[in-house]
Amino acid sequence: MNTWTKFFRQSSLITTNMDCREVLTTVVVNIASKEDYQLFLSFNPAINIHELEQLYDLVGWVRRPPRKVQLAINNSFLILTLYLEKQGYRELVGFARAISDHAFNATIWDMAIHPDFQHQGLGSILMRKIIQELRYVEIDSITLFADSQSIRFYSKLGFIVDPLNIKGMFWYPQ
Repeated sequence: MNTWTKFFRQSSLITTNMDCREVLTTVVVNIASKEDYQLFLSFNPAINIHELEQLYDLVGWVRRPPRKVQLAINNSFLILTLYLEKQGYRELVGFARAISDHAFNATIWDMAIHPDFQHQGLGSILMRKIIQELRYVEIDSITLFADSQSIRFYSKLGFIVDPLNIKGMFWYPQ
């Protein structure tokens, strides 16, 4: 994790007071380089839905209709991706997105890291960056949903299970 964190801290992504969406759509930052590949953190890039679904397959998620995945992405407030570039070939290795009311609240969705890159600190970098950008636009309440295997990971990043005994509630069609 230290190697990635060193590169991650070198980037200053937002330096103007422009609207968050305008700035984030144009920024691509090289966060790490090795001898034979580079890893890029991108904000609000054009996402290849099939490539994203392949990433979801690799982490064991259930397939969703591509049309609905595209709609969800189009309606997201913030999107972060990690791409590996090696000899001119780009591969999606990380993804996270947030939806928001643009004032008080945001919820992080669909955070995934390619299994070959897990346990190297990249998930933490992706999460810290998305939190940093949400806080930059003064969003104070950041939530997410996590499966039981991920709770420890998110807890290390400062997320609290059932803060003040608040419980999430869901409604599903019968």
